[in-house]
Amino acid sequence: MMGFSTWDILRDLILATRWTLLLSLGAFLGGFVVGLIVLFLCVQHRVYIAHLARGYIELFQSTPLLMQLFLAFFTPALFGFNVPAWVAAWMALTLWTSAFLADIWRGCAEALPPGQWEAGASLGLSYVELMRYIILPQALRIATAPTVGFMVQVIKGTALTSIIGFVELSKAGTAITNATFEPFTVYGLVALIYFALCFPIAMGSRWLERRLNAAHLAH
Repeated sequence: MMGFSTWDILRDLILATRWTLLLSLGAFLGGFVVGLIVLFLCVQHRVYIAHLARGYIELFQSTPLLMQLFLAFFTPALFGFNVPAWVAAWMALTLWTSAFLADIWRGCAEALPPGQWEAGASLGLSYVELMRYIILPQALRIATAPTVGFMVQVIKGTALTSIIGFVELSKAGTAITNATFEPFTVYGLVALIYFALCFPIAMGSRWLERRLNAAHLAH
């Protein structure tokens, strides 16, 4: 193995995992903020704005994340700007995440009884007040479990960022494989690390779903 032990490989992969986690967290937080804005635009009464917001969701859901990464990385170069790989990766993953989160939350908001919307309107609340005090507290409670669960998709999506040169877990795995000629060992460890990252989140999402459903039924 040219001087590399399994522990050496694992150590280097764990170091690279830091960037996977940072990118995942950054994209999720950015997607949360942008997705919330898109949600507000989706469910408001101006039809043309709602259509534009839903078009945004469809655009990012209906095109491959890989293509979005390429566009985020290469498009600025057409205008003379050199964007670092990590910036392009963060931007693409943020927009991609925001579209899916906004769609999850939109479905939860529209699943509420129409009387909730009508009650807010009858009280004379503005649209922002209606969303803040009546709709969002109920919708986000329903959406908590799928929102947490989507974090798994974000973590796995970071693997595609290696195509534009961002060095995260999968990119590090390829580099280590080229140095050690031990693809089974390296990629086996990569898979185990991804599992260790994603499995607890998936289990947490299912636990939240059961707990929130039980609380809902109790009421």
